[in-house]
Amino acid sequence: MPRFTAPDGLSLHYEDEGTGLPLLCLSGLTRNARDFDYVAPHLEGVRMIRLDYRGRGQSDWGDYKTYTVPVEAKDALALLDHLGLEKVAILGTSRGGIIAMLLGLLAKDRLLGVAMNDIGPELNPAGLEAIMGYLGKNPPFKTFEEAARFRSTHMPAFPNVPLERWRKEVTHTNVETPEGLKINYDPRLRDAVIEAGAEPKADMWPLFDSLTDLPLAVIHGANSDLLTHAAVEKMQARDPDLIVAHVPDRGHIPYLDEAEALAALSLWLERLK
Repeated sequence: MPRFTAPDGLSLHYEDEGTGLPLLCLSGLTRNARDFDYVAPHLEGVRMIRLDYRGRGQSDWGDYKTYTVPVEAKDALALLDHLGLEKVAILGTSRGGIIAMLLGLLAKDRLLGVAMNDIGPELNPAGLEAIMGYLGKNPPFKTFEEAARFRSTHMPAFPNVPLERWRKEVTHTNVETPEGLKINYDPRLRDAVIEAGAEPKADMWPLFDSLTDLPLAVIHGANSDLLTHAAVEKMQARDPDLIVAHVPDRGHIPYLDEAEALAALSLWLERLK
């Protein structure tokens, strides 16, 4: 089980598979390396490196006040140093895309390009509110099967997703216990996000603009409540070379193995060569 030590001494888990272009995969807010299980079999010629953020997945839990984008960005750089990698491409899902944009400010010389999965420099408040509805809370289900069946009938932004996919999804951020399902990440992540929300909101457009001379892609869930069509249009206006995929029947977040997502990622990877 590969691990490395973060700058503050916390032990973090990562996965490192394949050979070729180094691709650092950064997951969503509450999520972990499993975010990229669906796309992994489709990416050839790639060395896929997946980081479990502090307090998530198989990484150690720490002081919840360190569960911030700047600290997690520094953790990502520490992982690159640990692996001896000078430059990487980044595939960032949700939170991971925000970290990637910040890395463009902190260490742009180490980036080959960035692909963002349903995230951008402008976030819809409705999507943020939806995240706060479940963040740090154990789901009200006794078993994985119960949770999967609920999602298969109560996720209108994700029509036509087979039950088997939901069965996999619910295992990514939960564990089954005699008392019912429990989240597999530090519940104090909620406190970290609430406290960060009390601070003035940073303008992320300058972060995005600083990356526009690199190959960029955005995969947008057509039903997303976090990344709007209008925001994607603004991104395209500021970067005419931006690769864009609108994935139908997906909200926040696409799984990345959809045909539209794979086509965008394939084109993006070609530009990195």
